[in-house]
Amino acid sequence: MKQNSFSNASNILNLSVRDMLTTLAFIAGNIVFPQLCHLVPGGGPTWLPIYFFTLVGAWHCRLKAGLLISILSPIVNCLCFGMPSTAALAPILLKSVLLAGAAAFVASRYARPTLLLILSVVLTYQVAGTLGEWAICGDFASATQDFRMGVPGMLLQIVGGYLVLRTLARK
Repeated sequence: MKQNSFSNASNILNLSVRDMLTTLAFIAGNIVFPQLCHLVPGGGPTWLPIYFFTLVGAWHCRLKAGLLISILSPIVNCLCFGMPSTAALAPILLKSVLLAGAAAFVASRYARPTLLLILSVVLTYQVAGTLGEWAICGDFASATQDFRMGVPGMLLQIVGGYLVLRTLARK
Protein backbone atom coordinates (compact mmCIF):
# COMPACT_ATOMS: atom_id res chain seq x y z
CA MET A 1 0.00 0.00 0.00
CA LYS A 2 1.39 3.43 -0.96
CA GLN A 3 1.63 6.03 1.83
CA ASN A 4 1.15 9.72 1.28
CA SER A 5 3.99 12.17 1.98
CA PHE A 6 2.37 13.41 5.21
CA SER A 7 2.31 9.86 6.54
CA ASN A 8 5.94 9.38 5.47
CA ALA A 9 7.01 12.53 7.33
CA SER A 10 5.12 11.35 10.38
CA ASN A 11 6.91 7.98 10.24
CA ILE A 12 10.36 9.53 9.79
CA LEU A 13 9.85 11.75 12.83
CA ASN A 14 8.32 8.87 14.77
CA LEU A 15 5.26 10.97 15.58
CA SER A 16 1.71 9.73 15.31
CA VAL A 17 -0.42 11.40 12.66
CA ARG A 18 -2.42 13.01 15.49
CA ASP A 19 0.77 14.42 17.06
CA MET A 20 1.97 15.64 13.66
CA LEU A 21 -1.33 17.46 13.04
CA THR A 22 -1.19 18.93 16.54
CA THR A 23 2.39 20.04 15.92
CA LEU A 24 1.36 21.73 12.67
CA ALA A 25 -1.46 23.51 14.54
CA PHE A 26 1.03 24.81 17.11
CA ILE A 27 3.35 25.98 14.31
CA ALA A 28 0.40 27.80 12.73
CA GLY A 29 -0.37 29.38 16.11
CA ASN A 30 3.23 30.55 16.34
CA ILE A 31 2.83 32.17 12.93
CA VAL A 32 -0.56 33.83 13.46
CA PHE A 33 -0.14 34.98 17.08
CA PRO A 34 3.06 36.99 16.41
CA GLN A 35 1.40 38.69 13.45
CA LEU A 36 -1.47 39.79 15.69
CA CYS A 37 0.92 41.02 18.38
CA HIS A 38 2.96 42.97 15.83
CA LEU A 39 -0.14 45.01 14.97
CA VAL A 40 0.49 46.84 18.26
CA PRO A 41 3.65 48.98 18.45
CA GLY A 42 6.23 47.07 20.50
CA GLY A 43 3.94 44.04 20.59
CA GLY A 44 6.63 41.52 19.70
CA PRO A 45 9.21 42.47 22.34
CA THR A 46 6.47 42.96 24.94
CA TRP A 47 4.37 39.83 24.42
CA LEU A 48 7.09 37.43 23.15
CA PRO A 49 4.46 35.68 21.00
CA ILE A 50 6.84 33.36 19.11
CA TYR A 51 7.39 31.34 22.29
CA PHE A 52 3.80 30.72 23.44
CA PHE A 53 2.88 27.75 21.27
CA THR A 54 6.40 26.39 21.52
CA LEU A 55 5.89 26.08 25.28
CA VAL A 56 2.44 24.52 24.94
CA GLY A 57 3.44 22.22 22.08
CA ALA A 58 6.64 20.96 23.68
CA TRP A 59 4.85 20.34 26.96
CA HIS A 60 1.86 18.64 25.35
CA CYS A 61 3.58 16.66 22.56
CA ARG A 62 7.11 16.41 24.04
CA LEU A 63 10.58 16.92 22.59
CA LYS A 64 10.40 15.98 18.90
CA ALA A 65 7.29 18.04 18.30
CA GLY A 66 8.63 20.85 20.46
CA LEU A 67 11.84 21.01 18.45
CA LEU A 68 9.90 21.12 15.18
CA ILE A 69 7.76 23.97 16.52
CA SER A 70 10.73 25.82 17.98
CA ILE A 71 12.77 25.69 14.77
CA LEU A 72 10.16 25.97 12.03
CA SER A 73 8.07 28.79 13.57
CA PRO A 74 10.78 31.48 13.68
CA ILE A 75 12.20 30.45 10.30
CA VAL A 76 8.80 30.54 8.57
CA ASN A 77 7.99 33.88 10.23
CA CYS A 78 11.36 35.30 9.14
CA LEU A 79 11.00 34.09 5.55
CA CYS A 80 7.35 35.10 5.12
CA PHE A 81 7.09 38.28 7.19
CA GLY A 82 10.63 39.44 7.94
CA MET A 83 9.99 39.06 11.66
CA PRO A 84 12.09 38.12 13.41
CA SER A 85 14.76 39.85 11.39
CA THR A 86 17.63 37.70 10.20
CA ALA A 87 19.84 39.46 12.77
CA ALA A 88 17.51 38.39 15.59
CA LEU A 89 16.89 34.88 14.24
CA ALA A 90 19.83 33.10 15.92
CA PRO A 91 19.02 34.28 19.49
CA ILE A 92 15.31 33.55 18.98
CA LEU A 93 16.07 30.07 17.66
CA LEU A 94 18.36 29.48 20.63
CA LYS A 95 15.69 30.53 23.12
CA SER A 96 13.01 28.56 21.27
CA VAL A 97 15.06 25.35 21.33
CA LEU A 98 15.93 25.88 25.01
CA LEU A 99 12.23 26.41 25.74
CA ALA A 100 11.24 23.25 23.88
CA GLY A 101 13.86 21.22 25.71
CA ALA A 102 12.98 22.61 29.14
CA ALA A 103 9.23 22.20 28.62
CA ALA A 104 9.52 18.64 27.29
CA PHE A 105 11.93 17.67 30.10
CA VAL A 106 9.73 19.00 32.90
CA ALA A 107 6.55 17.62 31.30
CA SER A 108 8.10 14.15 31.07
CA ARG A 109 8.71 14.15 34.83
CA TYR A 110 5.49 15.63 36.17
CA ALA A 111 2.00 14.34 35.47
CA ARG A 112 0.26 17.72 35.42
CA PRO A 113 1.35 21.26 34.70
CA THR A 114 1.40 23.72 37.56
CA LEU A 115 2.08 27.44 37.56
CA LEU A 116 5.33 26.82 39.45
CA LEU A 117 6.54 24.22 36.95
CA ILE A 118 5.76 26.46 33.99
CA LEU A 119 7.41 29.40 35.78
CA SER A 120 10.54 27.27 36.18
CA VAL A 121 10.52 26.40 32.46
CA VAL A 122 10.10 30.05 31.42
CA LEU A 123 12.85 31.27 33.76
CA THR A 124 15.17 28.46 32.66
CA TYR A 125 14.91 29.22 28.96
CA GLN A 126 15.01 32.98 29.51
CA VAL A 127 18.10 32.97 31.75
CA ALA A 128 20.00 30.44 29.62
CA GLY A 129 18.82 32.14 26.43
CA THR A 130 19.87 35.57 27.68
CA LEU A 131 23.35 34.28 28.44
CA GLY A 132 23.50 32.64 25.02
CA GLU A 133 22.23 35.77 23.29
CA TRP A 134 24.84 37.84 25.13
CA ALA A 135 27.53 35.44 23.91
CA ILE A 136 26.19 35.63 20.33
CA CYS A 137 25.69 39.39 20.05
CA GLY A 138 28.14 40.67 22.68
CA ASP A 139 25.65 43.30 23.87
CA PHE A 140 24.32 42.77 27.40
CA ALA A 141 21.60 45.44 27.06
CA SER A 142 20.23 43.80 23.92
CA ALA A 143 20.46 40.33 25.46
CA THR A 144 18.42 41.37 28.52
CA GLN A 145 15.63 42.98 26.48
CA ASP A 146 13.15 40.20 27.32
CA PHE A 147 13.62 40.91 31.04
CA ARG A 148 13.23 44.64 30.51
CA MET A 149 10.31 44.62 28.05
CA GLY A 150 8.96 41.07 27.88
CA VAL A 151 7.63 40.51 31.40
CA PRO A 152 4.00 40.68 30.16
CA GLY A 153 4.88 38.00 27.58
CA MET A 154 6.51 35.80 30.19
CA LEU A 155 3.43 36.15 32.41
CA LEU A 156 1.25 35.27 29.41
CA GLN A 157 3.36 32.16 28.80
CA ILE A 158 3.05 31.11 32.44
CA VAL A 159 -0.64 31.81 33.05
CA GLY A 160 -1.91 31.32 29.50
CA GLY A 161 0.25 28.25 28.99
CA TYR A 162 -1.04 26.77 32.23
CA LEU A 163 -4.67 27.37 31.23
CA VAL A 164 -4.22 25.94 27.72
CA LEU A 165 -2.34 22.89 29.01
CA ARG A 166 -4.97 22.22 31.67
CA THR A 167 -7.66 22.44 28.99
CA LEU A 168 -5.75 20.07 26.70
CA ALA A 169 -5.26 17.62 29.59
CA ARG A 170 -9.04 17.35 30.05
CA LYS A 171 -9.60 16.25 26.46
